[in-house]
Amino acid sequence: MYFKPLIDYALAQNLCVQEDACFLENQLLDLYHADSAEELPALSLSDHPKLGELLGAYTDLAAQRGILQGDGITARDLFAARLMGYFTPLPSAVALEFSIRGMQGQRQATDWFYHLCLANGYIQKERIAKNVCWQTETEFGTLDMTINLSKPEKDPQAIAAAAKAQSVSYPKCQLCRENEGYAGRMDHPARQNLRVVPLRLQGEPWYFQYSPYAYYNEHCIVLDARHIPMKIDRACFAQLLDFVSQFPHYFIGSNADLPVVGGSILSHAHFQGGRDTFPMAEAEIAEPVTFGGFEDLDAGIVNWAMSVIRLAGTDKERITELAEKILNAWRSYSDEARGILACTGDTPHHTVTPIARYRGGKYELDLVLRDNHTTPEHPLGLYHPHAELHHIKKENIGLIEVMGRAILPARLKTELEAVRQWILDGMPDTDDEQITKHADWVRSFRGDYPDDADWETVLREETGKVFKEVLCQCAVYPMTEDGLCGFRAFLETVQG
Repeated sequence: MYFKPLIDYALAQNLCVQEDACFLENQLLDLYHADSAEELPALSLSDHPKLGELLGAYTDLAAQRGILQGDGITARDLFAARLMGYFTPLPSAVALEFSIRGMQGQRQATDWFYHLCLANGYIQKERIAKNVCWQTETEFGTLDMTINLSKPEKDPQAIAAAAKAQSVSYPKCQLCRENEGYAGRMDHPARQNLRVVPLRLQGEPWYFQYSPYAYYNEHCIVLDARHIPMKIDRACFAQLLDFVSQFPHYFIGSNADLPVVGGSILSHAHFQGGRDTFPMAEAEIAEPVTFGGFEDLDAGIVNWAMSVIRLAGTDKERITELAEKILNAWRSYSDEARGILACTGDTPHHTVTPIARYRGGKYELDLVLRDNHTTPEHPLGLYHPHAELHHIKKENIGLIEVMGRAILPARLKTELEAVRQWILDGMPDTDDEQITKHADWVRSFRGDYPDDADWETVLREETGKVFKEVLCQCAVYPMTEDGLCGFRAFLETVQG
């Protein structure tokens, strides 16, 4: 059997059973436009190839036989997903297995589903491993730092092909359920190996899947069955708490529903969760707060770089009710002396980033106050990374980063290495843009370290400090006495 190495991998990963082997061999011969294995060249593989090696070899073969849409990484990814689609059970079978395992406990169900998505290559494990990760200690706890190298940048061939292609509006977005099994295009990823499982949140249909480029352990996406915009409201809070009641081993949160402070896809309501503990979750209450009429709930301001209110209790409905009151109060609250504006004309500026978890026998809901208004001095947002930090981080601060995990651009890997070498060379004059953008930053701390310092470690440490400052700049109420005074003044407006 020509495809025995790939079929053996699938057997070992429980993606198929031995009775499927002959059928799969024939299906793959057809995929490669071959009537028999004798038409195909011998492959050079190691004794125990991993999935990446297998996909590389069989995609090379597809390129040789003219099956790919091109020879760039996008075309190769489209084919790899197509290939692994043959080894992925039908959606109905996946949903049934998830349901059956869930009867033994939802952790068993997610364990099985997560393994499936790793084994069939939907979760890009080998690419994710390329990310550069470290931690930085701060007064707010340990921040998790990541230079994101897992998502491939679009290759020129894909960009050119997409520009020439006829506009297609199916699926409506990359989150829609209709992506399941979709072959993809040069401007839309292939999803033959994507599987989603149905859920019900507050009686409404939703779907559960994993992220192909996970930023943390068991990074999942929970998406509305409908293609409707993100909206933070009482229903959202109730849905988040419903999810953690069904999956208490996972946290879940939502990006904010306004530009600048929201996520990259605001057109489709969705949440992100997973089995991980973020730095913000480990932060303790800095100052307890009591809300009239809600004395049965624990509440307080969290000792965190951003402005966070934590609610906790055993009654989900009570937490939802108080969260709605806080949100409604925040949407209409202004404090112009502190640069806090609820709206400009009819344009709203205030919302929250909510995160839910179940811990210690209680439900918790963190509400992170967000404000997206701009000023002439800060045209991208007053509570957005300021211009002096853009050499490290310019992008929006969404859910994952709010919780203390930096997702930094891939360019920093080469830039920080160039800066390291520049320091070792004595910091000579240069017009290298990779260095000049960071030069003032480096000069600000160069004197704090000896000449023989480990500059790779130093640069990572200082980058972590910049990320902490990014979070602080996104805080509407900094953790200072004046900031806490303003925070207290807002909370006093929340009526029980």
